[in-house]
Amino acid sequence: MPGPARVLEPGDVRQLLQHVSKHRYPARNRTMILLSFKAGLRACEIAGLDWQMVLKPDRQVADYLSIGRHIAKMGSARRIPVHPELAAALGTLNGEQTKPQTGPVVRSERGGHMTARSVVNWFREIYADLEYIGCSSHSGRRTFITRSARLLSQSGGSLRDVQELAGHRSLTTTERYIQGDREAQRKLVSLV
Repeated sequence: MPGPARVLEPGDVRQLLQHVSKHRYPARNRTMILLSFKAGLRACEIAGLDWQMVLKPDRQVADYLSIGRHIAKMGSARRIPVHPELAAALGTLNGEQTKPQTGPVVRSERGGHMTARSVVNWFREIYADLEYIGCSSHSGRRTFITRSARLLSQSGGSLRDVQELAGHRSLTTTERYIQGDREAQRKLVSLV
């Protein structure tokens, strides 16, 4: 059985974004990656995301993604602040799709919602193209959770905040997502 999905470094994510910009549907592809890495969405949430969960009544990208119970694992609805880079990508994608207020954010080639399996397969193909070993559709989510946990001291937040962003019912589940950092551990021990 494979181990947990690999956590990517910022340079890897930049390379990933550059790579998908050369494929068909670059605005959609960029948005998919940013939904994973900047919002920590699961494949089923990326597939099920609707413009009503993203847009304000004035049709601008909202400050929060409202992840509905019907697309979240175990019905864990939540609100996730929208990262500026993700907001820009969502705005571009909405404009490219002629500014819909409802309907799928991430469309299949036929115009409907992609399935969760299609999102998983899409990520698998992109990671294979770049020879990113150990990556899966969960890599962005795991990277988001790990980076969020590492930045807690700068934000004044707590691990409970990361748990809520991830939509986990248990803090133990969130902790399993967080990858340790040997260099940070070395620095920490030197301070003791």
